[in-house]
Amino acid sequence: MTIYPKMIVDALATVTYAGTKKNLIESDMLVDQPVVTPSKSPQGEITGWNVEVTLLFPRETDPFLKSTVKAAEAAIKYYVNPGAYDNLKVTIKTEYKSAPRPEDDKLLPEVKNIIAVSSGKGGVGKSTVSVNLAISLARLGYSVGLLDTDIFGPSIPKMFQLEEARPYAIEKEGRQLIMPLEQYGVKLLSIGFFVNKDTATLWRGGMATSALKQLIADADWGELDYLILDTPPGTSDIHLSLLQTLAITGAIIVSTPQQVALADARKGIDMYTNDKVNVPILGLVENMAWFTPAEHPDEKYYIFGKEGCKKLAEEMHVPLIAQIPLVQGICENGDNGTPAALDVASPAGQAFIALAQATVTVTNRRNAEREKTQRVVTH
Repeated sequence: MTIYPKMIVDALATVTYAGTKKNLIESDMLVDQPVVTPSKSPQGEITGWNVEVTLLFPRETDPFLKSTVKAAEAAIKYYVNPGAYDNLKVTIKTEYKSAPRPEDDKLLPEVKNIIAVSSGKGGVGKSTVSVNLAISLARLGYSVGLLDTDIFGPSIPKMFQLEEARPYAIEKEGRQLIMPLEQYGVKLLSIGFFVNKDTATLWRGGMATSALKQLIADADWGELDYLILDTPPGTSDIHLSLLQTLAITGAIIVSTPQQVALADARKGIDMYTNDKVNVPILGLVENMAWFTPAEHPDEKYYIFGKEGCKKLAEEMHVPLIAQIPLVQGICENGDNGTPAALDVASPAGQAFIALAQATVTVTNRRNAEREKTQRVVTH
């Protein structure tokens, strides 16, 4: 049986590429004609065939690459020479449209300040602070991006009323780049835009850090005054990956006044300030600092303790840059996708504007007094 290139093309036309929902031929993924050469015995008899195909993918990190290559190989073997696989050798090479990803030291060259918002434990309102800080900075006239780095528990899509939104890709300088979404004047990316909101993200650590790297390196963030990183609670592989990938300008630690939260906040401070990391702490934010009933605006009830973060800030020699009151509307607005910072006349809105102004002040001071942070390099 003689094998012709046209037979290979017809076989590839039966394989669907998930990235376009079209077959490989319709997706223009076949580079040149397939190369078909016979294998011969020492006596000159044809004993089999060698098929070489080159497929063009959008980028080297294409999530559908491996499955597509396997499907193409299987289709060629089945449709071209069924029942005689041993006599057919298929080689599939890959090429990529995208230019190579920049080295880590050259990532985000147009971003002036990268600020990590962290907490030692969950439930202290770190994402709420991140979201409202980003919006408040934008309201002050700064260009702002917000990256949700909590791969396993992304909350940014819901808090910006973008749960059904999906970013798209553009081609720029030979690379396929994700375009961040924009809402309330803030550029946004989250793994939550790419996964089912009702399904748990069951990824091993390597898969999570790879996905995070794509949101940083394979996105068109453009020029930004501030890129806010909403980090996961605690200390994890994600934090280490961020520190190895980006030169973080400084960190803001969020805590409630209660002692159990403050104990974990100390660990968060240590993570950034130890000798191997050396990221400056820009300040502490005391969230849920007090409760003031709407009908009694002059009263304060210290439900979780009084000025715990203030005492911790004095102890750790870092500034306390904001005390955010416990207001029912902050939680409700976050759930509704209309963060409290949108209402600048409200007490919560004023508190977040004050936080943004303080963040600008401490960031400018840090940049004037200290050298640029170096990303963590492990050997």
